[in-house]
Amino acid sequence: MSGTFVGMPAFPEAAREAVGDSTLRGNLRHATHTIRAKRAKAVAEVSDWAELREAGKRIKDHTLRHLDDYLVQLEEAVTAAGGTVHWAADAEEANRIVARLVKETGESEVVKVKSMATQEIGLNEALQAEGIRAYETDLAELIVQLGKDRPSHILVPAIHRNRGEIRDVFRAEMGEWGRPAPEGLTDTPAELAEAARLHLREKFLRAKVGISGANFMVAETGTLVVVESEGNGRMCLTLPETLISVVGIEKVLPTWRDLEVFLQTLPRSSTAERMNPYTSMWTGTTDGDGPRVFHLVLLDNGRTDTLADEVGRQALRCIRCSACLNVCPVYERAGGHAYGSVYPGPIGAILSPQLRGTRSEIDASLPYASSLCGACYEVCPVAIDIPEVLVHLRERVVEGGPATRDGNKVVLKPAKGHAGERAAMRAARWAFARPGALRAGQRLASRTRRFHPRALPGPGRAWSASRELPAVPAEPFRDWWQRTRGGEEGAK
Repeated sequence: MSGTFVGMPAFPEAAREAVGDSTLRGNLRHATHTIRAKRAKAVAEVSDWAELREAGKRIKDHTLRHLDDYLVQLEEAVTAAGGTVHWAADAEEANRIVARLVKETGESEVVKVKSMATQEIGLNEALQAEGIRAYETDLAELIVQLGKDRPSHILVPAIHRNRGEIRDVFRAEMGEWGRPAPEGLTDTPAELAEAARLHLREKFLRAKVGISGANFMVAETGTLVVVESEGNGRMCLTLPETLISVVGIEKVLPTWRDLEVFLQTLPRSSTAERMNPYTSMWTGTTDGDGPRVFHLVLLDNGRTDTLADEVGRQALRCIRCSACLNVCPVYERAGGHAYGSVYPGPIGAILSPQLRGTRSEIDASLPYASSLCGACYEVCPVAIDIPEVLVHLRERVVEGGPATRDGNKVVLKPAKGHAGERAAMRAARWAFARPGALRAGQRLASRTRRFHPRALPGPGRAWSASRELPAVPAEPFRDWWQRTRGGEEGAK
């Protein structure tokens, strides 16, 4: 299992294979439609949802504009409360810090709360290389880990698995990781959950080190917040003697009061719940309550580069609710693995190419993993205009241009394979700037319509292979308008 999905093919190739898997499509369709319907009902109960959405957007935008100040304030507050803050510029540095902190405890096992930041940096693999075994405790993450699989959804990492597949994974793999699955385990949800509970309980009681992420960090007080639905997070955050939290720098909020907005919007947008079942908050260390040692690793890993992009920075507002995945027609058919990142779906299509750059084939393909229907923007609880960022990143892929990488301003070269697209766009720009040429081209296309092919030649075959070419009308719109309305306009 790799957090960065190294070696994955570009999205079109990976998606083509996924679309051919009827079981996967069925699992995804059932799950996303169910979550989507429940979310719509939960959101409709709130009369001021639009106002909450706007408030969340403004809080996040304000925080990002003053991120340097709030991060310093956060560090001071965490330190004053008895914690230790570490700064990690990239994945390698973050993994090195965490491995060192675990080794200093003398332990070789850790329990983990579900954390996308640690998946992003490939922490489990880095710890394994240092002789440290990490145990995932979220039920879906446990399924993924036992199945030697990859997460495919932000909220439900094992959404691509059905109950029968999960039962088979538990039967085959649990014994290798600890307590084996009960004899005669069936695929009923209650039995699967009980098998996971028994398997994990011994790890919770034995572990001396816990590793977490955080949904939010409060600069004002140094408080970290984890929201979850199972209670495994509460166990990981309270039972171990040492707690290490790896959190992206964009997760900071200015004040305690700001949490009010997000603790209303996040549960309704993600799990369709009115409030989160388990909301765990901790501020440093307290004698006789919880871990005796707390470390906070603040992760950059491309976030300041993203912040430098005036259009793309809005991706950093994301609160990881996954609502955009559940309404996306592309995600529903291709699944999360095709995105080659721990961040799948529409948000992954704009976040991964900014965190990792667009130099690789897969990252250059992600901005095209969308129909630009706009459904993702409509459901986003912090109003990220994902289609706007997708178009912006497509321009970067095709044309290159200025960007920020590793804190330095650079000029990117156009990605390979887009020469035809660049030529077509330049030709269109030339034609649209010359009304006479455009009118002549439209008339020529209409008069020769009977000779038009049903599929495009050359590189255009990739587009028309899965789409019907639109029929050219018998008459251009301008000519139709002049013939039917031109006289009326002239008379007036």
